[in-house]
Amino acid sequence: MDTVITQDRIQLPPGALLKLLGDWKDYQVLSQQLGDRSSPRIKYRTGEILLMAPLPEHGRDASLLADIAKVLLDHLNRAYESFTPITMSLPEISGIEPDFCFYIENCRAVVGKKRIDWESDPPPDLAIEIDVTSYTDINDYLPYRVPEIWILKSNRLLIYRLQAESYVITESSYFLNVGEIVQQCLQMANEQTTSEVIRWLRNYLHEQE
Repeated sequence: MDTVITQDRIQLPPGALLKLLGDWKDYQVLSQQLGDRSSPRIKYRTGEILLMAPLPEHGRDASLLADIAKVLLDHLNRAYESFTPITMSLPEISGIEPDFCFYIENCRAVVGKKRIDWESDPPPDLAIEIDVTSYTDINDYLPYRVPEIWILKSNRLLIYRLQAESYVITESSYFLNVGEIVQQCLQMANEQTTSEVIRWLRNYLHEQE
């Protein structure tokens, strides 16, 4: 598959990452052209537009990581709202598309909402991204002040938390030992289905009580 960027067609081969010079209006035009398509993904930084076509492992790992988060939240009896796909945007500043977002502390603020105003509504408490092609930059989340970001890169979970005006790698504020749990689930997922991995996790958590 060739890379094609025209007024009528946007096509990238799986795994491709394309950087274009462009302003906010260019980003809006491309976003509207893509519509609700899941690929390619699009991101805006000041003066720059990035397009990325995910590999199959991207979607599989994103789904698994989100399922792990849901199981852990249910185990802790925490209320939450989750969103995917979702576009976060601040006019003239930023446009990003996390793989999953979770509202936990602020879940009541978005119950029933069809659209989220990123200038006035609270940000998600947790965002998840799978980085297979070096598309992700933790600093893309600074304008939104998302408290916690999980980035899965090279089969390793990096947990970032916002401290003052920067993100630092640390432990999750919601789950103990989540890094070890994710690593175990990823290893199991090499040989078992996602459903089997999630079933194991539920049983494991039950046994720890």
